[in-house]
Amino acid sequence: MAFLVQLTDDSTRDLEEICDYIDRHDEPSRADSVLEQIEKAFSNLAEYPERGNYPAELLDIGIREYREIFSRPYRIIYRVMENNVYVLLIADGRRDIQTLLQRRLLWA
Repeated sequence: MAFLVQLTDDSTRDLEEICDYIDRHDEPSRADSVLEQIEKAFSNLAEYPERGNYPAELLDIGIREYREIFSRPYRIIYRVMENNVYVLLIADGRRDIQTLLQRRLLWA
């Protein structure tokens, strides 16, 4: 059974910012390639949402509601609820993910 993958407003904004950044600092075709790669990750989530790992930053504090997959170098943080996969955060894995997760998931 396929799950419905839904992006939150925040994760949609994340994706737009990633593509805009690549457009400004790299080849525009590179942004298209990254977008295709991330969309493929979404397709995989629709089929196998439980395959992701628990983010270590959240696991350390006992939170197991969220999972993550990678579309290098990006981390895609999501939550599975019933037949839906909610993508909550898409961020470059080289960023301070701990602070992003706290701001986005824990303080919301």
